Amino acid sequence: MKMKIGALFVGLASLSAGAQARPGPDAVTARDLWVEPPTLQAIGLEWRIEGDGNRNASVEVEYREAGQGAWLPAMPLVRSQGEKVGNLVPPRANFHPDPNRYVNPNMFAGSIFGLLPDTRYQVRLKLADPDGVRGGGSRTVEVRTRAEPMPAPGGKVYHVYPIGWTGPKQEPAFTGLMEAYYEGAASSDFQGTFPPRVKPGDTVLVHAGTYQSDRVHYLNGLPHPGYNALSTLFDGTYYLTASGTADKPIAIKAAGDGEVIFDGNGAQTFFNLMAANYNYFEGITFRNANLVFLLGLKNIAGASGFTLKHSRLYDIGRGVQDDWSGSKNFYIADNEFIGRHDPKKMMGWRGAEWEKLPGFPEKLGGPEGSEYAIKLYGQGHVVAHNYIAHWHDGVDIATYGDPDQDANGLEKRDRVPVSIDFHGNDFFNMSDNCIETDGGAHNIRVYDNRCFNSISGALSATPLLGGPVYFVRNLVYNTTTEGVMKVGTAANVLLLQNTFVGEVATDAPNQVWMNNLVLGVNPKAPLLRMNSYSNHSQADHNAYGFNPQAAVAYEWNTPPFEVGMDWSKPTVKRAFKSLADMQAATGQERHSFAAGYADLVKVSMPDRPDVQRLYAPADYDFSPAAGSPLVDAGARLPTINDGFQGKAPDIGALEAGAAPRLYGPRPWHRDAGS
Repeated sequence: MKMKIGALFVGLASLSAGAQARPGPDAVTARDLWVEPPTLQAIGLEWRIEGDGNRNASVEVEYREAGQGAWLPAMPLVRSQGEKVGNLVPPRANFHPDPNRYVNPNMFAGSIFGLLPDTRYQVRLKLADPDGVRGGGSRTVEVRTRAEPMPAPGGKVYHVYPIGWTGPKQEPAFTGLMEAYYEGAASSDFQGTFPPRVKPGDTVLVHAGTYQSDRVHYLNGLPHPGYNALSTLFDGTYYLTASGTADKPIAIKAAGDGEVIFDGNGAQTFFNLMAANYNYFEGITFRNANLVFLLGLKNIAGASGFTLKHSRLYDIGRGVQDDWSGSKNFYIADNEFIGRHDPKKMMGWRGAEWEKLPGFPEKLGGPEGSEYAIKLYGQGHVVAHNYIAHWHDGVDIATYGDPDQDANGLEKRDRVPVSIDFHGNDFFNMSDNCIETDGGAHNIRVYDNRCFNSISGALSATPLLGGPVYFVRNLVYNTTTEGVMKVGTAANVLLLQNTFVGEVATDAPNQVWMNNLVLGVNPKAPLLRMNSYSNHSQADHNAYGFNPQAAVAYEWNTPPFEVGMDWSKPTVKRAFKSLADMQAATGQERHSFAAGYADLVKVSMPDRPDVQRLYAPADYDFSPAAGSPLVDAGARLPTINDGFQGKAPDIGALEAGAAPRLYGPRPWHRDAGS
């Protein structure tokens, strides 16, 4: 029996037919609809249901700007029920026990992409089921996307100058940040006695110079040259505790008269904002600290509304750290995060090919090591258009464990990690992953990122609590040890419109593969291994450059096709020597075909024997070549590829004839603001 295509991703045209049916034993009952905290470009939705034991219900999604005319189609919501995360069969060997015991609720979830910031939208959802619908099959909600955080007009402005400033000063003027932020500053016993001076909407303008505090001496005098009394005694930490609001953040900005450098003088934690909401940093350089921004710790405390823009962080061990479940609405965009790893070559942390090399294993701390640029948890965060180079990990969701629960054992809706966007980022030289969605739950969106030179899987979802997680239009090149994707103990993983150079292995129920280009590197390895404890996955309209010497081209391992899901037994192993064999045996990949490096404008295979080599993005062009079969060969995916140039979307991350995509920081004109 061939697997039925479309059990997870139902076509839009067939959705409404079952809505009028008389409810039967497998009818669906509509329960509560939740709109997750929106981001600047996306809206996430969750619709809980009961029933639908045969999993043939579906939800059509349409949207429009509020007050406008025609409704536009979006991707349908993703169906899930009973998918498990953790404690799988068989257990992984030589690894710590899996702490997760998460079971996905009976629900639909999904996202609308490509929206405008600070804009009101109407969203219309239609629940359909051939077996009948109870509880109302149509819902309409109105949602406003978030605006980009900006300093508020009308607040007070305070001017900060470095020790030894000899030029004119604008008033009110202060020496060092703490004296402006608080009503006074001291590098002695009185350090913590002053209340905050800044209020919501105020701006602190920091003037050019280097701000380095003496954290090892007791200093009871005023700061002056050679006497760096900047009120961070002992640990070198700026403890900032005043809160702004979403509309009126407390802004700490470079004044625009030259580079502003905060030097941590070797501090473990440079800025602690765990008690400060809606603090905003812009245009500042941070260096020489193990951790720059501590924003939250699990089960202790944390911040919301943190903003970091147009800044540079280097010579550090971690950039941003947060694993407090109550954190919301970070905006980290257009920054540079430069780690301490060797900028001339790659170094791994495990594997035989690395163990024989000088410098093994990579270091996470000390003068030669950096762990991650950004790690966060919570809801509504955006990490966009950053340049991130020379780290163990680039951007992570914290591997937190199962979501927080209330006294009745139900997950706390405001504490589940949902609606998180990673887009437009440019990654280079990662010893582990470029992006880890590990620990996220629903509507995690990873799109338009570029990842060059990573070792243990460029993109990761291990584990992912329920999903969906979207990997859309990402470009990955030169992944050495574990291939492009690291997917395990996850569910509802959607890979749409990506270009991957390297092998791919995924282990998750309910996968969707559409419009992807995957080109092999290891000549003897299978190009794609798909393992799933369910038969609710689908793959089509993909292009593959199979490895010529591989005994197996493609694996599709699931329970027996007549079984929907089975968590109690290992999957049935199915290996195919060709795409045609796979198509005939499974019914998948009906419109997929073989492709090669020549189908792109300027791309060659990485030199796999030289595992330490770094490849420069500027040397490549991943656009489809003229006459390539990739052109116009993709399926239409609403809000994912609406702007296609030809008769149909192209396959892969880039569209022939489209404007070049910008990865990393966007141009910034300081005088005009962001």
